[in-house]
Amino acid sequence: MAHSDDDIAMMRIALRMARRGLGTTAPNPSVGAVITDPDTGEVIARGWTQPGGRPHAETEAIRRAGPRARGATLYSTLEPCSHHGKTPPCADAIIKAGIARVVAGVLDPNAVVAGQGYARLRAAGVEVTTGVCEAEARHLTLGHIRRVTSRRPFVRLKVAVDADGFVPRGTAGRPLWISSPEARARAHLLRAESDAILVGRGTVVADNPELTCRLPGLEHRSPLRVILASHLDIPVACTLIATARSRRTTVLCLHDAPEDREAALVAAGATVVRTAASSTGRLDLAAVLQHLSEAGITRVLVEGGTTVLGGFLDRLADELVVVQSSDRLPPAVRLRPFGDRMIGDLGRLGWETAERHRVGPDTLTIYRPKS
Repeated sequence: MAHSDDDIAMMRIALRMARRGLGTTAPNPSVGAVITDPDTGEVIARGWTQPGGRPHAETEAIRRAGPRARGATLYSTLEPCSHHGKTPPCADAIIKAGIARVVAGVLDPNAVVAGQGYARLRAAGVEVTTGVCEAEARHLTLGHIRRVTSRRPFVRLKVAVDADGFVPRGTAGRPLWISSPEARARAHLLRAESDAILVGRGTVVADNPELTCRLPGLEHRSPLRVILASHLDIPVACTLIATARSRRTTVLCLHDAPEDREAALVAAGATVVRTAASSTGRLDLAAVLQHLSEAGITRVLVEGGTTVLGGFLDRLADELVVVQSSDRLPPAVRLRPFGDRMIGDLGRLGWETAERHRVGPDTLTIYRPKS
């Protein structure tokens, strides 16, 4: 079904509203809503899911619109909810406000909604149009969709490479930067849009990272920090553990990891979670993601290292962000970004280019799995 240019334009505004809440609404999805005058096309009000997941976007937009909501059109990136949770159903709020038409982006696959929001609106005489900018709305809501259908979060991988596609090797707790300050600022924005940021033990030892968002004004958007350390062999003095009392930090390990190491990490303020091993004896990444999903995490940013990135790349990632510099690393400090694989292998591995931008002197490319 073809959609009107006006519906598409308004839904794209709603999508921009939804992006404002990314990283702040878990376990709820970040939704955007716009209320317009159907006769003049005027935008009456906008709303997006508020921090912590409530109020929902639709009720926030209705509150801002006030009496002008009656007879108006509401655009929502996700099907309005129809069930009583911690707040009443958005579908009921829409009906009560006198909204005449609802335009939605993507169906909510949650079993307690799954078309029932549309049905309730239609039964009350509200005109409903669905599937507007559906692909964009689905990708923006993919953390919620994955969590309720696959018991895992949306997984975004991020890696910085040199002109030849190699990543830098940090040494003795000091990272080696290859990307520009502009690209590193963009990476911090990715952190702000995430519920959790994940690295492996090797990155902790080699780079001693902070894994916080340090963009001015967005420091409070720093996500949960997650470390994969099968045997808990990370230094208690490293930055992530030394700051664990003030910044949420979770370490995932195998069931047989030493108890004394767990006690030391917990005493420092970290949370330790024991989980299953894969057939290779390492942490089962699917089990890791299931744990994060059950903890309410909907969006995970994976920043390394190369073994961890390679493990997620095959079947557990939804997006890959590659920042490529025009500079070349010395051979002694360069690694393949995905275990034994390179950027040039992505096509045969089922990935395709979705976007490409210049960020300062660097090139930022977003890859997604082929449809």
